[in-house]
Amino acid sequence: MSPLNKRRWRNFKKNRRAYWSLWIFLVLFVTSLFAEFIANDKPILVNYRGSYYMPIFNFYAETEFGGDFRTEAAYRDPEVKCLITTGGLDACFDTPEELVEQAQSGAVLEGDFDKGWMLWPPIPYSYRTPVDRPGAAPLPPSQYNWLGTDDGKRDVTARIIYGFRLSILFTIIVTGISSIVGIVAGAIQGYFGGWIDLIFQRIIEIWSSTPGIYVIIIMFAIFGRSFWLLVFFSILFGWMGLVGLVRAEFLRARNLEYVRAAKALGVSNWTIMFRHMLPNAMVATLTFLPFIITGTIGGLATLDYLGYGLPASAPSLGELTLQAKRNLQAPWLAFTAFTVFAVMLSLLVFIFEGVRDAFDPRKTFS
Repeated sequence: MSPLNKRRWRNFKKNRRAYWSLWIFLVLFVTSLFAEFIANDKPILVNYRGSYYMPIFNFYAETEFGGDFRTEAAYRDPEVKCLITTGGLDACFDTPEELVEQAQSGAVLEGDFDKGWMLWPPIPYSYRTPVDRPGAAPLPPSQYNWLGTDDGKRDVTARIIYGFRLSILFTIIVTGISSIVGIVAGAIQGYFGGWIDLIFQRIIEIWSSTPGIYVIIIMFAIFGRSFWLLVFFSILFGWMGLVGLVRAEFLRARNLEYVRAAKALGVSNWTIMFRHMLPNAMVATLTFLPFIITGTIGGLATLDYLGYGLPASAPSLGELTLQAKRNLQAPWLAFTAFTVFAVMLSLLVFIFEGVRDAFDPRKTFS
């Protein structure tokens, strides 16, 4: 690490709010990356007759465990549990009434662990698993569903974990690619100027006047909703956010002495632009970046809220907000959605405020 980057890291660490926000966000995000190990309707690990299986990654037919069907094993089914824990004894199918009673009492789950066992995640529901509990949906929070269920009787806690991961990954991909495209376009405009700048500006004016949300809705009606199609259109209409800012910084810096000296020494234009001029434009760029990130998350939530975002089966925070509106008798849905959005956006804003101050040479911390 260069001395300059070391100084920036020290400045970032001195901003306690940004530093601790970074750690909290990393813990939440890294935890969500292992969502399949935290919330799943399949066991993490199965031991059957001395062999180990990982159902969260692989498909295993019921016949693998001594059953009769070639479809995927329903691990929550009492008969499948009995087959695994007893080593595939045929007695599991002889008295189904007794088997159900044993499963309800927990006897089948305990089983003979010398013959087989299953290791379940802490939350035995995936984001799309219907909860088998009596009562009309949405169900209130309980010891079985910590944040209750939605109107589809799906566990809200599981959908929050998967939805948080999906929102952050979507934001990282869209913001990263659109920022790179915007910075390169703005740098070319500001550095070269003239006809290049003029033509680029007219293109941006025309493109920015295109109603992006309506185009996304129309395209989804034609091609159907998908994650990568939404990423593509979000980048297509989101890369212009940083162009004007970077262009202004390069227009201001292109006639400074160090740029003229580099040109006189024969340094290439690309080296001058991205090695010497871009670092000086990073403070202004990073100042605007939190607004792009929060706008990307808000745009995804808005499309999901309107029903034109991610597929209906996908875990979506915006879709949870829509459910909160439709089910005013279930306040836990609105409270959960608000809390997740507030915490996520606050942490990201605090982090990038610290990054901005760390890159600012005029900013010092006591």
